[in-house]
Amino acid sequence: MTTLILNVDRDDDFGRKAHIKSPIIGVGNNVDAAQRFGEADPEDSDLNAIYYAVSLYRKLINEQKVVEIATICGHINVGVKSDEILSKQLEDVLEKTQATDVIVVTDGAEDDYIIPIIQSRVKITSIQRVSVKQSRHLEDTYYRILKILDDEKVQKQFVLPIGLVLIVWACFVLLNMTSSGFGAILLTLGVYLLVRAFRWERAISSIVEEVKSGFLTGRLSIYTSAVSIVIIIASIFLSYTNANIPYELELLAVLSFMANIIWGIVIAGLLFIFGHVVDIYVKDKQAAWRYWIYPFSLLAFGFISSAIFTSLHKALLNWPETFYIEPFYTPFFIGNTITGIMITIVGAVTYHYVKDMYRPKNNDMAAKKQTS
Repeated sequence: MTTLILNVDRDDDFGRKAHIKSPIIGVGNNVDAAQRFGEADPEDSDLNAIYYAVSLYRKLINEQKVVEIATICGHINVGVKSDEILSKQLEDVLEKTQATDVIVVTDGAEDDYIIPIIQSRVKITSIQRVSVKQSRHLEDTYYRILKILDDEKVQKQFVLPIGLVLIVWACFVLLNMTSSGFGAILLTLGVYLLVRAFRWERAISSIVEEVKSGFLTGRLSIYTSAVSIVIIIASIFLSYTNANIPYELELLAVLSFMANIIWGIVIAGLLFIFGHVVDIYVKDKQAAWRYWIYPFSLLAFGFISSAIFTSLHKALLNWPETFYIEPFYTPFFIGNTITGIMITIVGAVTYHYVKDMYRPKNNDMAAKKQTS
């Protein structure tokens, strides 16, 4: 029967700071990892935990017991991803050591979340939590707080939202809008918590990198996308202003808003597509025939939606007393609807011709690239 002394590093300090690959199996490998990690960050509590595990291993060896030692590491994004990595590494360690029971060594309460995962796979005979002895002097406490705030994980979880709140509050104070500052702070914190909850950090980071590379390489789509966003925002404000009429029926205000915003969306969409088509043509030296149908679809959407919302708005002016059917027989409604349908047909037909025209060329270019 083999007892495994298992040191758990849930946030992967060994991998991030000392570039040590886990799992770390064997007393020699753990001592070497402790030395490398101590050179990288001698004040981290994980260093005390791994040395405690090594000390416990040697103590049990002197007592003539059959023991093994291993360290498993998770991921900086502590949660599901980190626990999945720890589970896989634990299974690898148990398979290699053939351990029948485990002594778990951790450096804090955060690692206790892994205990149920370990218990589901092997018997736990003991849990050893390593606490670092702290000085009670005030200056030493201040120094340690500074060290904690210097940690990347702490900065992202606590310092970043505090910084955002201070920036938003300062902006509203400078604009003499102190009363609106509290609402803006709640909005900022809400957006931040939403991003954290859905783990959109990586997606936002990739968007920022894409925008940065776009500015450095002079890609047109970056500028057309920015202008498109401005057009949509301006259309929203303009449509809201025009729809802010004291209607007794709220549906009329909604219909007025939709009728006014449609062409702003269409123009912004056409500008966005134009920038991407130009970038694809410049970068890949080929026509972006896949985007051919999009302008037709946007224009058809604009004509048909404008006709529907505008005519429906006029038909419901005296609702519920009267519903006017006449707006649906006007040249405006019939002309816009027919125009939208015709644009859709033209786009669908020409799309198939364009696809047949450029697909063989693209296949030939792909074959040449593979051959070269």
